[in-house]
Amino acid sequence: MSEAPVERAAVVDWWSTLSDPAFLANPYPELRRLQESGPVHHDAASGLYFVLGHRAFSRVAKSSGMGRDTRRWVGGWCSPEYRENDPVGFQLFSAFQPQMINSDGDEHARMRKVYEPAFRNQAMASMATLIENETKLLLDAMPDSGTVDFIEAFAAPLPLRVLCKLFDIPASMDETIARWSASLIRIGDVLMLPAQKQEALDALGAFKAFLREEIAARRHAGEDNLMGLAIRAHDAGTLDEEETLTNLVSMLVAGHETTVTLIGNGMLLLLRHPDEMERLRADRLLMRTAIEEFLRMEPGGNMILRVALEDFEVEGIVIPKGAPVIGLVGAINRDPARFERPDTLDIGRAANAQFTFGAGAHFCIGAPLARLEAQIAFTAILDRYARIDLAGTPEWRLDRMNARGLGSLPVCVERAA
Repeated sequence: MSEAPVERAAVVDWWSTLSDPAFLANPYPELRRLQESGPVHHDAASGLYFVLGHRAFSRVAKSSGMGRDTRRWVGGWCSPEYRENDPVGFQLFSAFQPQMINSDGDEHARMRKVYEPAFRNQAMASMATLIENETKLLLDAMPDSGTVDFIEAFAAPLPLRVLCKLFDIPASMDETIARWSASLIRIGDVLMLPAQKQEALDALGAFKAFLREEIAARRHAGEDNLMGLAIRAHDAGTLDEEETLTNLVSMLVAGHETTVTLIGNGMLLLLRHPDEMERLRADRLLMRTAIEEFLRMEPGGNMILRVALEDFEVEGIVIPKGAPVIGLVGAINRDPARFERPDTLDIGRAANAQFTFGAGAHFCIGAPLARLEAQIAFTAILDRYARIDLAGTPEWRLDRMNARGLGSLPVCVERAA
């Protein structure tokens, strides 16, 4: 076993690559090129390890030797040097830290246990009617025929409206929460510009202040929803105030963005593969495997972060304790060593071991909700419209490195008779 070869780092300017607009619009050719030179790469300039192989990332994501608590990142945001050099960044990451996604072991389990009941099968079944109603309202507002931006009209508002209903947050807050979410989602980029850090810090402060007022006003209402779970956990001492607020912020932001990208990216895949769209129209039993294939082919996130909790060997490379590790999901989900015809959309693909929602202890808690929303949404769309065609050039969001989604998706629709 040995450290990652220095020569790999010499030929890849990782951060220029990951932020290049051409890469963000279509990362897959470059990811395949990088993948062919090895499943694990070390960037000497930043100390980061990039994982591009499916087998390698499976070990990283599922091992107790890897965690998500970035306070353990040697030389990272929690170090005295970072605090002195970037006080705004330190304030932001400190304020965003106390939540289950950023914790490990017992701390993570304690927080996750609060919300797990809301995402079990029985709870999902009770949410279906709510999602169907919100889906119908949005589709009724769309034209029977003509051109419409699918993201603006449907993919973006549906997940936010569903989440706000689940938290019993009024529709008047949708635009504000979407704005806060757009600022906070960039925290996942790992590298942020100073102005982006300040914008995210301001959004986080405003979001927490709003939620603090909501909790105070609703503390004794005995609500049977996600807000009620949070309030009861706080009052019982299971969560402190910052954990309560930050987990709520994270679920609203991640839950919104994850499903927007799943619905938007999935629709683009069907539009670019009309035979597969007709296949899905003809056989709705393929809906579940179709959703998994959308997640594999066009994941809504480019990167999954981990930190080595101990010296960790993978594919013959030792990742030292405290080193940050980034799984590049677009490469992992299209690894030809794991998937047959990895660049081909197959809505009936069996045994689809995609990693868009992560794996192991930190597997996305909201994945069942995102899948359910997507299944209901695509079923309703195909029922409503006999034809859906591209009506222009889709535009990818190029202002973020991690969250991968469309800014616009112009479509021409024609309602079924």
